Amino acid sequence: MNWNDVLREVHAVHFAEAETPAVRSVQYDSRRVQAGDIFVAMRGGTVDGNRFIDAAIAQGAVAIITDSQEVYERLRREYASVGAALVEYGRRALAEASSVVFEHPQRHLALTGVTGTNGKTTTAFLVEALLKSVHRKCVLIGTIETHIAGEVRESPHTTPESRDVLELFRDGVKAGATEAVMEMSSHALEQERVWGLPVDVAVFTNLTQDHLDFHGTMENYFSAKVRLFEGVGVPPPRVAVVNVDDPYGERLAESIDRSRLIRYGFSAMAEFRAEDVQMRAGDTRFTMKTPAGSIAIQSPLTGRVNIYNLLAASAAAWARGLTLDEIAHAASTGAQVPGRFEVVPSNNGVTVVVDYAHTDDALRNLIVLARELVRDHNGRVITLFGCGGDRDRTKRPRMGRAAGEGSDLVVLTSDNPRSEDPAAIIAEAFAGVKETGTKCIVEEDRAAAIRIAIQSAREGDIVLLAGKGHEKVQILKSGTVPFDDVAVAEHVIRGEE
Repeated sequence: MNWNDVLREVHAVHFAEAETPAVRSVQYDSRRVQAGDIFVAMRGGTVDGNRFIDAAIAQGAVAIITDSQEVYERLRREYASVGAALVEYGRRALAEASSVVFEHPQRHLALTGVTGTNGKTTTAFLVEALLKSVHRKCVLIGTIETHIAGEVRESPHTTPESRDVLELFRDGVKAGATEAVMEMSSHALEQERVWGLPVDVAVFTNLTQDHLDFHGTMENYFSAKVRLFEGVGVPPPRVAVVNVDDPYGERLAESIDRSRLIRYGFSAMAEFRAEDVQMRAGDTRFTMKTPAGSIAIQSPLTGRVNIYNLLAASAAAWARGLTLDEIAHAASTGAQVPGRFEVVPSNNGVTVVVDYAHTDDALRNLIVLARELVRDHNGRVITLFGCGGDRDRTKRPRMGRAAGEGSDLVVLTSDNPRSEDPAAIIAEAFAGVKETGTKCIVEEDRAAAIRIAIQSAREGDIVLLAGKGHEKVQILKSGTVPFDDVAVAEHVIRGEE
């Protein structure tokens, strides 16, 4: 294909055809441009890609798509042999051009999109597991990692830019994938990084306060999530799977045509709901009521929050054509999701759990689950947490209150302080813990804090290491350093210094 082929599918305000060589690829980062590439220069949240058109052309770009009238005019004056297009929306044009370059892979995949504050990652992993159990090859794109028909790759972002998504889809299609499962963050929906991706099944898990540093208000945050169910540059999803136990989910469900809605939860109005629940650590059982009948579900996942995740994934899988028997069988063999109530093995009677909970609601739910697990043997709940820097500051005291209200001991430490002073972040969170009167140990060094939390426990206690979950680094003002809660906990449990 050449530049003129790409132009046919890009919505341009003005464009200049050019007899270019064959197009190799499309890029939005000038540092990745190679000879034969199209460079999409667009305004971003912090960087304006239009500043780098000269560098892109010097590196061999054969065409430039820009969202700047000034840059387009300059291209026509100074680079007449280079293809050029002026567009109104840079990210939409990136998606359109990438679709052509990667041969429209989204048309060959049935896409399940998962959005919400908590539970996206586990639900997405579960949907993929259910689909794989009936021998369907999948692409999974999410927070922890990316899967391409069984191959595991790193995930730099929860939801990448459209160009990168479509390249992954292309790789998946080449490997025989017929299904895709994606976590779709509110940022990605708002910024239209998922423009033009046809979603077959959309899942809404819940909405609690998070990312207000970006969205400003909860209504804006909710509106961003709703875009998945409206369709981002495409028709709405064929099926919407919505948690109606959540107030925002209930609102969302009211706006969706009943013919394409599947509600889930414990509520009597839910089409997929859980009854007769029994829970122990590593063993959750319930009866799942569905439009196709009832079935017993047993899963090695732990707790009420994972019942919601199992209901959501089961409804999505059923919408994708799995039977209830197939769903129940796959659920019973479900694997541990990294950093989501991940139990670190111990032989001293202390349960150590690493979990990604990084909002007050997620932390509260985690502690409630832990309390249920220790109740029968009068164990204590010890909660270690920190708050991220350069993020919504208002949730810091709320996280402190959530930790203090449910725990017997709180260990307050650093999470990813980024450019902020760790001590200042801790002080804001400590104010919330202090209101509860719960004993709190403050230790800024996270490794030392993990040691304190585990060594403070006795037989029958549960230690929650919250906030970082699957992450393998810690982001400091001085840079990014390797850090793994699970590895640190293992060292402490083995008695290593």
